[in-house]
Amino acid sequence: MQKIKNIAVIAHVDHGKTTLVDQLLQQSGTFAAHQQVEERAMDSNDIEKERGITILSKNTAITYGDHKINIIDTPGHADFGGEVERVLKMVDGVLMLVDAQEGVMPQTKFVLKKAIELGLIPVVVINKIDKDGAEPERVLDEVFDLLVALDANEDQLEFPVLYAAARDGYAKWEMEDENKDMTPLFEAILEKVPYPDGSPDADTQAQVFTLDSDNFVGRIGITRIFNGKVKKGDEYVLVKASGEKTKSRVSKLIGFKGLERMEIEEAEAGDIVAIAGFSDIDVGDSICDPANPVPLDPMHVEEPTLSVIMSVNDGPLAGTEGKHVTSNKIRERLEKEMETNIAMRMEPLGDASFKVSGRGELQIGILAENMRREGFEFLLARPEVVVKEENGVKMEPFEHLVVDVPEEFQGVAIEKLGKRKAEMTSLTPMPDGTVRIEFEIPARGLIGFRSEFLTDTKGEGIMNHSFIEYRPYTGAVVSRTPGALISMDDGEAVAFSLYNLQARGTLFIHPQDKVYNGMVIGESARPGDLEVNPLKGKQLTNMRSAGSEDAIKLVPPREMTLEHAMEWIEDDELIEVTPESIRIRKKHLDPTMRKRIQRDKKNAKA
Repeated sequence: MQKIKNIAVIAHVDHGKTTLVDQLLQQSGTFAAHQQVEERAMDSNDIEKERGITILSKNTAITYGDHKINIIDTPGHADFGGEVERVLKMVDGVLMLVDAQEGVMPQTKFVLKKAIELGLIPVVVINKIDKDGAEPERVLDEVFDLLVALDANEDQLEFPVLYAAARDGYAKWEMEDENKDMTPLFEAILEKVPYPDGSPDADTQAQVFTLDSDNFVGRIGITRIFNGKVKKGDEYVLVKASGEKTKSRVSKLIGFKGLERMEIEEAEAGDIVAIAGFSDIDVGDSICDPANPVPLDPMHVEEPTLSVIMSVNDGPLAGTEGKHVTSNKIRERLEKEMETNIAMRMEPLGDASFKVSGRGELQIGILAENMRREGFEFLLARPEVVVKEENGVKMEPFEHLVVDVPEEFQGVAIEKLGKRKAEMTSLTPMPDGTVRIEFEIPARGLIGFRSEFLTDTKGEGIMNHSFIEYRPYTGAVVSRTPGALISMDDGEAVAFSLYNLQARGTLFIHPQDKVYNGMVIGESARPGDLEVNPLKGKQLTNMRSAGSEDAIKLVPPREMTLEHAMEWIEDDELIEVTPESIRIRKKHLDPTMRKRIQRDKKNAKA
């Protein structure tokens, strides 16, 4: 029987999980000496590489001595909490990384709470001890206090602690020890993480925790085997969460080593493998022995808290830049996404539009960004929170928000969040001259807050949040004050006209950009929308006059990224997303229609 250890690496975003996994892969001798390996090798897709964040949990396996260690690298961002939850059920121990300067953050609490509930003992790694502002002792106290607050049992409170600088490739038991390599961490995994329960001689029981797909063999379920063996070519029963059972053969069994996958003939209890051959395999399904099918408990994933309506582009420029523009293509793509992403939901609405729900703006923004890169063209409405009704009371999601700001900006941060119905729960001065303020805030209050917060703190503020629970609805929340500059004509923007419009606000477009009636071309300096003409050229005459030859100097426009646009827009605006551009427009392009709707709103209020 193989000696196996299964661990997940969990931490807040940017505390060094993927870098640590890199070092474990390299120092275990899993890579051949001549093999070229990229930095952060586990972040495999383009958006992960560009942003430096992990979006999908991924697994790898290393051999250390006579042991096989299965490692799962998890995302640290709160929007991808669904990935972390299900991964923790598949492992027997966790490496809990905490930044030696930042300490315990909201996502640290979220992932640690899940690990404690499942009875896992954390191996705490205080990472980035080479930072100038590192305070490992304070951070260790914070972790201990958090475990006590989470009702950890005595075994969990006896957690082992290591100090590491993953980027430099060393870990050690005591701060005074020499900086050598990762050996202490390997020893901690072998000593402290329990061996998997379960016996290879029992009836087969395995559970799928992530999906993958292959053009040749179809859907692949990445699966943890809890009992028995799985052999290639044998027949097994797939039991779905609904209790429905189907029989099928394992057409392909894939094992992991480093970044490679290789075909294997059989695997036994405790191992993590990829299984192909079941056409309707899904996350949480059990694969059981046909003679005695005993399914495992289906997985519970927390509900989505934010939704956005995605619809077919019906603007004047529709179909000029994208390849996939019809509602059928958008529906197919969203259905494919829902197959592998269980933390998201999609429901078709009648008029060629779809309601997509997820855990946050980032998760929905990344789906939209992926679709844009694949050649899709569509419209996105303003994100809205998912409101529930319980016993006749309207309930909305609340978030735990932590902001780190320089001292001089704490007043403006508290004031702005107060307007958004946030309640301050604590204020702690940090050793590096910043202040850490914690709030409880309705999720609605966070929509559109990030860009305003970065402007107010001159780019120095850091904010993180994670979902707490549903609470009674708190009433209206302040939204964007400045109005929009709206184009009143179709054509290409002219530099002369944009030069004259600069005094009216901040522009989003360049000269020669295509514009159309009803498209938002900038942010007005005042409240209330303003219709402007960006196409007006200079009136040419045959007279010369002083100053007529002055060069036109344009301020560079504000570049609107997809996330920024999602935060900026109001309820009566849409984002037009194409592979080449991101434009903002009014829902109703006709100005008389807009005026009529506004008038009706006023009358309704009166």
